[in-house]
Amino acid sequence: MAGPGDITPGAVHDAILRKELFLEYQPTIALQEGGRCVGCEALVRWRRGAHVVHPMDFVPVIEETPVSGLLTYWVIDTVARELGDWLRGHPDVHVGINVPPEILGRGGLEYAVRKANFADVCKQIILEITERGFPDRLGLEELRGLIREHRLVAMDDVNLDESNFIVLSRQPVPIIKLDRELVEELTGSDGRKLGQISAFTRFQGHYVVAEGVETREQERLLRDAGVQFAQGWLYSKSLSAGDFRAFYASR
Repeated sequence: MAGPGDITPGAVHDAILRKELFLEYQPTIALQEGGRCVGCEALVRWRRGAHVVHPMDFVPVIEETPVSGLLTYWVIDTVARELGDWLRGHPDVHVGINVPPEILGRGGLEYAVRKANFADVCKQIILEITERGFPDRLGLEELRGLIREHRLVAMDDVNLDESNFIVLSRQPVPIIKLDRELVEELTGSDGRKLGQISAFTRFQGHYVVAEGVETREQERLLRDAGVQFAQGWLYSKSLSAGDFRAFYASR
């Protein structure tokens, strides 16, 4: 079996062309609305021989390479194929798609959406941008334009440090996603982090999504802090498109 050292941008590029990648969908739950399912996040997987490679083992490898754009466009095309018609019939549902900041401002995102015949549901798509990198000047111009158009943009992997507040004050994205490590630390904490989370829910009207929720205690603490949405194994593992549609119907 190939090891981690064999995971290179070229290997991921070839995996896309060989159709070894597939998507699963992590449901998003409304904490303040009795656990109603309101959408999902599209997560990419790599079926490499008899094994499935986790995205954290290959997505960081392609960051700031041309393959990151290729993968993003493939995800958009696949979500459109698997959920496009269903989204048109469920206009209140949203799907999160991870977008590397380096591809913003180049026109490729709009082209991919239109090519996938996805433009009519673009306001149901949450563009999730990680804080690990931040857009350059052209990317910031596109990001500001998306926000002016009331498009849904999320900052992913937020850890509640001072840099988060600085970035959000300069470029206030409407949705923030709390990092799963932060959620893990909530139980038994001194309350400071919960106070910070509560402040975030009030800060310029942000919607907050907590990732990695696994226990009822975490759920209760987050709900009491005013967090609106959650994802995690407490509700469901990531699902195929068909299984996600069934999960949504059941919630």
